[in-house]
Amino acid sequence: MPRILVVDDEEQVRRVLRLVLERAGYEVDTAADGNEAVAVFDPVRHDVVITDIVMPEKEGIETIQELRQKSSGVRIIAISGGGRISPEEYLDWAKRFGVHCTFTKPINRDELLSTLAALTAVVPS
Repeated sequence: MPRILVVDDEEQVRRVLRLVLERAGYEVDTAADGNEAVAVFDPVRHDVVITDIVMPEKEGIETIQELRQKSSGVRIIAISGGGRISPEEYLDWAKRFGVHCTFTKPINRDELLSTLAALTAVVPS
């Protein structure tokens, strides 16, 4: 069963994504910020990382870079609700760091699940 790591500083976002993903059959771990995500990420266990871009402590771009150092092939989905600039601008930055897909908040459930199905279908067992 594919395992997803959800990284977001908003507890409600983590809780909703966990619920949606678990109902769809995924195993889910969560992290409240980039530091926690880097600490718990295991390239053997986690098939996909979904990370927010705007977070305190360690923001999403830095988190993406560190996760890539741990596993260059990690599949990453970046999400953003914006901040000082629009969500699209943050997500454009994330694309430059090789994320597989981006979503603005609120995330469309069906599009997220479709994207995850495609990403996890090619993950070796």
